[in-house]
Amino acid sequence: MGKEISDGDDEAAAAPSTEAWLGAIALIGFILVATAQASNQILARGLAGSVPPFALAFFRWSIVAIGLAPIALAEARAGRVPLGQNIWPVLAAGFMGMFLCGGPVYAAGVSTTAIHIALIMALSPITVLLISAALGIEHVGPLQWLGTALALSGALLIISGGHPATLFALETASGDGLVVIAMLGWSGYTLLQSRAAPKASLLARISLFSAAGALFSLPLAAWEMWAMPAQVFSAKALAAYLFAGIVPGLLAYAGFAWLGGKFGSVRTSLVLYIGPVASALLSFAILDEPPKLIHLFGGLLILGGVWASLRKSS
Repeated sequence: MGKEISDGDDEAAAAPSTEAWLGAIALIGFILVATAQASNQILARGLAGSVPPFALAFFRWSIVAIGLAPIALAEARAGRVPLGQNIWPVLAAGFMGMFLCGGPVYAAGVSTTAIHIALIMALSPITVLLISAALGIEHVGPLQWLGTALALSGALLIISGGHPATLFALETASGDGLVVIAMLGWSGYTLLQSRAAPKASLLARISLFSAAGALFSLPLAAWEMWAMPAQVFSAKALAAYLFAGIVPGLLAYAGFAWLGGKFGSVRTSLVLYIGPVASALLSFAILDEPPKLIHLFGGLLILGGVWASLRKSS
């Protein structure tokens, strides 16, 4: 009897300890994945066009596609990746999620900051919600509409720098405007990616989407190779390709897949909120671009709006 009580006490004591460890692992995992994702924005700003953007995107997605190819091939042999039935959704997801979120983001780094890129990309859940509402996929309640209004207000505040007239300036159109295009592409990708080869794992699908993204990037990358060979084929460019393919590529996607499998999609969505913070800290530490007060206000509006929009209204 005494031994049974002792064993029960030991199990009760171990449960909170295990839960605490899981919480710590989750927090560390979220921070690492968010930092890996944010490093792509830092790379875009740090290079500022010194490495041609579509060549960088082409090699990045090629590395991701090849790195995850063993998973995709294994699942194809198991019959979970029937390309004949999914080729168009795969190509569409690759175009929106990889092509539009590749070269345009790197080109935007010439004229906008990493913090701007991160905060504008954080609007993607709002856009997904609005598209879902327009298509009748999801009902939007009052709290979600309020969150949408807050997030959009924050985005306009940041893009305009507090001066609405600058929304139509050429620099804004060529910098933040490109990020808006990338954000819209990512929103479409978010809606489509689970519907393309739905029986395959996330990493197998990422390999397929990345291959499609590399294919769409190839024509512009080939033009850059012909027009700017010294910039495309340099030691600096090679280092950028490897970094982009491995850190915000293979490591970020593998980490996100692991978090999703371990903690579920709802908890994993917390990466959305950590990403802009990681980008701001990295931007300050690496690029010496500290966030301004307007970024703080705009960021709070965006992240608060995204949080509200993801709540289910009563």
